[in-house]
Amino acid sequence: MPAVLQITSRDNPLLQRLRKLAADPGAYRKLGELWLEGDHLCSACLTRGVEVPMAVIADTAWTGPEGCALREDTQADHLTALASRADRVVVVPEGLWKSFTGLESPARLGFVLKHEAVQAVQPGLPTVILDRLQDAGNVGTILRAASALGARQVVALKGSAALWSPKVLRAAMGAHWGLHLVENAALNDLDALEVPLLATSSHADHSLPQAPLPDPCAWVLGHEGQGIAPELMRRCDMTVSIPQPGGEESLNVAMAASICLYESLRRR
Repeated sequence: MPAVLQITSRDNPLLQRLRKLAADPGAYRKLGELWLEGDHLCSACLTRGVEVPMAVIADTAWTGPEGCALREDTQADHLTALASRADRVVVVPEGLWKSFTGLESPARLGFVLKHEAVQAVQPGLPTVILDRLQDAGNVGTILRAASALGARQVVALKGSAALWSPKVLRAAMGAHWGLHLVENAALNDLDALEVPLLATSSHADHSLPQAPLPDPCAWVLGHEGQGIAPELMRRCDMTVSIPQPGGEESLNVAMAASICLYESLRRR
């Protein structure tokens, strides 16, 4: 069993850090830690083989030695089993959980992981480039699609939503650990990709189903409202349009990303 520590004070330094990590999307950059909340995300993390220095669990869910969970709580054993995979377990009263949770309903389990920023873009990989995407749900969905459909790297240009924020982590559900992720990249950093850049456009060179897609390539996805910046669009080697016989003006960026990534996978 891992080492177990009980915390009962809301002023404990760990709980103060968890409040910052849950409330501030960019706090992980300052603190060098990630806060993963909920059994689904924690399970996904363990499935990827990630080392977990610390688990935080509510007393109502802890059934370890001298645990205080109610035995009729059928989920408690599951949460305890997940927490026990960590090097250290911190047990807190469920009443304190609401003081640092980022969820509407207390998840009763979370992991604290170390975070080290990745700076270097890797060449030759199937890649997704995010140009100032703002919505955390869109970003997380794109990461999940990228991991599922064969991309191996995501490069977020400056101005994009924080890749490791709690909302993006929840939306991606473990995809982070299957990808090489680079944040706060500049346009010149894209030179290191050494693969063609592709973008979607209503004034495109090709329709996606017939386009001669290179492989590997980097799909460029632009700001939800403004689209791809002109200077980045000029770097693109090809533009494609996604057929929309239903007549809609445009697609959600995460949906468009999934379609393009699937087409690349199908061709591959």
